[in-house]
Amino acid sequence: MAAKKPENLSFEEALDELSQIVVQMEQGELSLEQSLKQFERGISLANASSGKLQQAEQKVAILMGNDSQAPLSNFDSNLD
Repeated sequence: MAAKKPENLSFEEALDELSQIVVQMEQGELSLEQSLKQFERGISLANASSGKLQQAEQKVAILMGNDSQAPLSNFDSNLD
């Protein structure tokens, strides 16, 4: 099965795959060619993830009314 294009992956999927690439490369069992291919894939995943993160930051800024003085608060996932 062919790997999905990085821009078609969710942020979480891209991070998971990037993490797997790091583990593979740290093990040192890949050939030079495989390492370069994985490195290239990792760069693509990192760039796509960065773009998605910037989009999310822009959406947050819009939702906050672009008020740079708006106070930020910690996220509490335990709200009932």
